[in-house]
Amino acid sequence: MPHSFLARRRPAILLLAASALALTLSPLASRPAAAQDAARMDQVIRASSDADAFSGAVLVARDGRILLDQGYGLANREWNIPNDGDVKFRLGSLSKQFTAVAVMLLNQQGKLDLDAPIKTWLPDAPAAWDAITPRHLLSHTAGVPNFTAFSDFEAQKTRPATLPQLIARFRDRPLDFAPGSRFAYSNSGYVLLSAIIEAASGQTYAGFVAANLFQPLGMNDSGYDRHDVILPRRASGYAPGADGVVNADYVDMSIPTGAGALYSTTHDLLKWEQGLFGGRLLNAQSMTALTTPVRNGYAMLLMVSEADGKRLVWHNGAIEGFNTYMAYDPGDRTAVIVLGNLNGEAPGKLGAALVTLARGGTVTLPSERRAVALSPDMLTAYEGVYNLAPTFALTISVVDGKLMAQAIGQPAFELTAEAEDAFYLTAVDAQITFTRNAAGAVEGLVLHQGGHDMPAKRQ
Repeated sequence: MPHSFLARRRPAILLLAASALALTLSPLASRPAAAQDAARMDQVIRASSDADAFSGAVLVARDGRILLDQGYGLANREWNIPNDGDVKFRLGSLSKQFTAVAVMLLNQQGKLDLDAPIKTWLPDAPAAWDAITPRHLLSHTAGVPNFTAFSDFEAQKTRPATLPQLIARFRDRPLDFAPGSRFAYSNSGYVLLSAIIEAASGQTYAGFVAANLFQPLGMNDSGYDRHDVILPRRASGYAPGADGVVNADYVDMSIPTGAGALYSTTHDLLKWEQGLFGGRLLNAQSMTALTTPVRNGYAMLLMVSEADGKRLVWHNGAIEGFNTYMAYDPGDRTAVIVLGNLNGEAPGKLGAALVTLARGGTVTLPSERRAVALSPDMLTAYEGVYNLAPTFALTISVVDGKLMAQAIGQPAFELTAEAEDAFYLTAVDAQITFTRNAAGAVEGLVLHQGGHDMPAKRQ
């Protein structure tokens, strides 16, 4: 799943801390979203906002018609200023798709070859990078170590740096793997792409993006964030603290560059989705390259998901004080944009829920769940080890009459049944659905967490 610009990472499976928002998403239906769906969207978001798990702005549109355009919580808590669709939020790793499109645009202009060595534009690059191309960097398959995961990143993120100084932080480290052989999310790759854009275009990264992406689409409330600029309607960033919400940590905005330094609004991002997928920036060949998965469902800084005959192109982002989510269904031209100024998982979960609702599915809130009793024999049928990944398994067992789930290296959590084969966790924000074969025997499960469905086969 996509990562963020934040150095700190949370485990992707069976998180050890519960969230104020837990959603169950139903299979998709075919009916179009109606007026009551917008009301349901608002209800789902307010459940998170009222619990102080989400603060931000949300926009959902389909085929040019806005279904929901609403702010939640406060853009500035000290001055009690509310959020809305014109408030500017830092985008975190959503910035990377603008960087990717900038690279593709330079390729269209004949100024950048996606398969040429990056030494073409960075002649002093180390020999270890000889085989790396822009295509590798775009798809996180270059093997360049991720500098935001280094042990000294927290100490260095507050210090201004130029692009050469940023690159110096990781240029002499060995590659994590041979270019093109694996996938590993790397902010370092998008720092390098920022430098390549500058070398190929003769403009600063911020200047090129503004002139070639924002201005043509009328995105007048988007740009590269800077601390020294007075920026009207800029949201303050917050984070959960031991005793409540606190001001987020500081990061100098020279550090994220094209990996995470842009800001925008929900209104501007709707223009972006409509302009990008409407063919106003890239030709059909470039769009195909941009949205074709390379590895792990990842294209060129866009995740591409296929389910029930529907395609979703999406990504999330995080930076100190902000979490974001943006998705687009090119089939029915549905855009879902969630920008949050309170660190946490709510924007991603809400985004997935809103996609489900926009497609005609249903969402169940924790307060709406009803536990049911299953017989001991029914619970025993679920026992077993389920492989979520080659080196990661989930053990299901009955302990003292309760069905428990335990991931490798993590505590066991109780599963509560809401129907046969359907369970939810209260200590952890996750749900599990068991699957059966044609004979009716349990053969696998699907872990629903963080807006994602992770299937696992029973050993």
